[in-house]
Amino acid sequence: MFDKDFLKEVLDECLKNGADYAEIYCQDTSNYVLQAIGNDVSKIIKSQEYGAGIRVFNGLIELFASTNDVSKENLLKVAKSLSQSVGKEPLNIKYDLKEVDIKRHVNAKKTRKNFGLDKQTELVLKGTKAILDYDKTISQAVCVLTEADTLITFANTKGKFYNDNELIIRFSAQAVATDGVVTQTANNNYGYNSGYEIFDDFDVTAFCTDIASKAVTMLHADEMVGGDIPVIIHNGFGGVIFHEACGHPLEASSVSKNLSIFSGKLGEKIASDLVTAIDDGTLENEWGSSNIDDEGNPTQRNVLIENGVLKGYLIDEIGGKRMGLEPNGAGRRESYKYMPTSRMSNTYIANGTSTFEEIIANTKYGLFAKSLGGGSVDPSTGEFNFSVLEGYMVIDGRIDKPVRGASIVGNGSDILKRIDMVGNNQTFGHGMCGAASGSIPANVGQPTIRLSHMTVGGKGSK
Repeated sequence: MFDKDFLKEVLDECLKNGADYAEIYCQDTSNYVLQAIGNDVSKIIKSQEYGAGIRVFNGLIELFASTNDVSKENLLKVAKSLSQSVGKEPLNIKYDLKEVDIKRHVNAKKTRKNFGLDKQTELVLKGTKAILDYDKTISQAVCVLTEADTLITFANTKGKFYNDNELIIRFSAQAVATDGVVTQTANNNYGYNSGYEIFDDFDVTAFCTDIASKAVTMLHADEMVGGDIPVIIHNGFGGVIFHEACGHPLEASSVSKNLSIFSGKLGEKIASDLVTAIDDGTLENEWGSSNIDDEGNPTQRNVLIENGVLKGYLIDEIGGKRMGLEPNGAGRRESYKYMPTSRMSNTYIANGTSTFEEIIANTKYGLFAKSLGGGSVDPSTGEFNFSVLEGYMVIDGRIDKPVRGASIVGNGSDILKRIDMVGNNQTFGHGMCGAASGSIPANVGQPTIRLSHMTVGGKGSK
């Protein structure tokens, strides 16, 4: 997008009035959306997002500006404005831009052009047909194919310069079931930082039939009776609880300001011995992976918790400055419009030794949360509340009747200590994570886990 000489000119302008760090992030993204509702393609949308974000540090103070006018004249004007806002004597920082040697973790083999519009249309319509054909109570089926093809150019006054390209693709489906009085919705996502080769072995009919099954099952389920009971949380997207209630409080954006329940607890026992939790941005072509973070640092495999002991945090540049620690590849942003901050990538609880069948068989009475929905969490306290999209009672070591309307309430630090069984069936769920630096692709994952007890809410009565 821009050569090194011009980018260095912009960065030098940023440093003229006492800033101790500057960076420029240039982005060119082609967005594509193909949506089917029922038996028809309802929309095809193409859009372009193009611009640059410039950030400077003055000690622990961040100054930032973004623009979609990427003319050389305007970028120098923005840089000058940020520099003047610092208003100090120059520090005479010397650096040379050197291209970062990127180790590639994401690669696309097949583009949209290679895949073709006919196959895309077939994919979404085959999905909606599978949902509509499942049961007469299905009232709506929606399938959406989204793509973001992004070119990035980055440079900073640490001397880092790189160009990168990412192709992020996701297939989403939703089913709505109703009996005229009660309505139940189920959904799921399938996504990778990869090309259209992800659909080579993808069974869209099975994927969408499973979603329809969830909606219909919950439509006919009894209301959950609340209580303080054991809870089994299934693998894959069940990891959203760890992501929200424990992952966010392990990000430097909270930890460095002492706004996290885990601030100052490195080396302390914060979880059950069975819990090892990892954030790994280097997993090949995974939804939350990237070749390099949005601050020019290589993505890493960061062990956050090991056998219950807090081993590390997710650290970005400014968080690292506050904490006196080096960044570890966790600086991420939605686009050039946002400053980067510490964020998760592919975050998961690692496999244990129990099988799924053993976890169920060893539970006398409890809730099996097979699929989780949205929730909320306060990173400063760890308090959370999540809805259960698909739930079943476990009675005498077997999965019994389905229940709807369940919610699980707790505290992030408490639930880590209450995990008393960890399965060996770890998988990922593909979601979008929203925070200060925008909405980004993030994998959540875990094997099936059991908590000795949790507060479960529901409208049912005994």
